[in-house]
Amino acid sequence: MKGGVASFVAWCAVVMVVALVAAEAQDTAAGANCNPMELAPCLGAIMGTDNPAPECCQKLKEQVPCFCNYLKDPRAGQIIDSPNAKKIAAVCGLQRPSC
Repeated sequence: MKGGVASFVAWCAVVMVVALVAAEAQDTAAGANCNPMELAPCLGAIMGTDNPAPECCQKLKEQVPCFCNYLKDPRAGQIIDSPNAKKIAAVCGLQRPSC
């Protein structure tokens, strides 16, 4: 049961970080819908060892113009620089932007 509670707490933390970043990033990348909440299909891959679903890769590719803004936020930057996020980017064929 402890593992289930820890997973739930970790998932809530990710959702909170994503929501905080969403408020800051929505107006910053011209032409892109910079809403990290749209990356919800990626949560399973971020939190576990599964490969990202095709929908996750599609959503990530839609938000490429937003990545530099997400990286500026220390909370989001930690998630983006996590080993799982790097694996997801590689599977989806994305590179870390040079900002």
